[in-house]
Amino acid sequence: MGRALTVGEVLRKRCKTFPFTGKWYDAFGEPERTGVWFIWGNSGNGKSSFTMQLCKELAKYDRVAYDSLEEGASMTMRQSLMRHGMGEAGSRFALLDNEPMRELSERLSRRKSYNIVVIDSFQYTQMTYKDYIRLKERHKDKLLIFISHAGGQRPRGSAAVSVMYDATLKIWVEGFRAFSKGRFIGPTGEYTIWKEGAEKYWGITDPPHPSL
Repeated sequence: MGRALTVGEVLRKRCKTFPFTGKWYDAFGEPERTGVWFIWGNSGNGKSSFTMQLCKELAKYDRVAYDSLEEGASMTMRQSLMRHGMGEAGSRFALLDNEPMRELSERLSRRKSYNIVVIDSFQYTQMTYKDYIRLKERHKDKLLIFISHAGGQRPRGSAAVSVMYDATLKIWVEGFRAFSKGRFIGPTGEYTIWKEGAEKYWGITDPPHPSL
C-alpha cells in the first residue's frame, strides 16, 4: 500500500509539461507530458491534418512514434507526411507500420524507448476498456495519444467513449478546428487547422464552442 500524501506534498510535486507557445498554448495551455490524450472527429473535418501538425509540434520536445494501424505505410500516409513536412522532425518522429498493440507495448517497455506514441485508430486496436486500462497502467511514464472515429459528436463504440472520458486531454475536431475539452485549456481553447477551410465551414471567425 502506498503512503498517503499531505496536501503540501501534493502542491510541491512538480509535473513535467509541454511549454507550448503561440497558437498551441492558446488552445491547450501547458499540458502534462504523460497520461492519455484522445482526439476524435468525423471524416473530412481535418482530424488527420491536426494529428500530423500536433506530432510535428510534440517532436520539438521529445521523440514521437506514430502507430499507423489503419493506413500503414501506404501512399496516402506518405503523402500526408510530405504535405506536413514531417521530414523536418528528423529522427524525433518515426512511423510504425501497423504494429499490433502487444508489440507496441513491448516496444514502449524497452529502455530509451519513445515517450510519446500516437495510436491511429482506437477502433483498429480492437481493445476493450479493460485492455486500455492495462496498457495505460503499464506505461504511466508515457504519453499515449489515441485517434478515434466519431459517430455524430461522440467517439464510435462504447470502449472509445470510456477512453475519452478517462483521457486528461480530449480534443474534438470539427470544421478544421480542434477544440480542447479536457483538463488542459488555453486562453481560446481552440486551434485552427486550416484557416480557409474553417472560415468556409463556420462562416464566422469565432465559432461557438461545441459541447460533449
